[in-house]
Amino acid sequence: MIHGGTSHVLDEIERALKDGLGDVASALKYGLVVPGGGAIEIELARRLRHFGQSLSGREQLAVDEFASALEFIPITLAENAGMDPIDVLTELKSLHDAGDMNAGLNLFNGGVENVLNARIIEPTKIKSQAINSASEVATMILRIDDVIASNPKRGKMNSTGFPSGMNEF
Repeated sequence: MIHGGTSHVLDEIERALKDGLGDVASALKYGLVVPGGGAIEIELARRLRHFGQSLSGREQLAVDEFASALEFIPITLAENAGMDPIDVLTELKSLHDAGDMNAGLNLFNGGVENVLNARIIEPTKIKSQAINSASEVATMILRIDDVIASNPKRGKMNSTGFPSGMNEF
């Protein structure tokens, strides 16, 4: 039923169909959806930045960076759709600050609008799993970085000119 110019194209179509069917199955199974088109990420980032104002020091910086990472999702959507990411991000932030927490990208018409009204949605389970997984990976990288930074041998060179514990190939 599906045709493509190459086997790679067919594999990508099959993957996209399976992803789409998985999203529909998740939405039906759990019965919960969130606005798509980057709306949820912009709203989360806005709320995190507000929360971050109650913090100080490193905690505030970490919360702000997490908010920036969330904003990268609609920026990437805009870039991939050939839209100006700065204009899109500015418009999204403005709409969310004005109270439209469902404002997101509608890639069908190339604009920013209330994506819930446009029926652009994502399953809550998949969205929360993606955010949790990304957070866990970032935490793991930070822990590895802390272990490397706390190594007292770090920065010391051995007789071969390589960092301690390493030898020439």
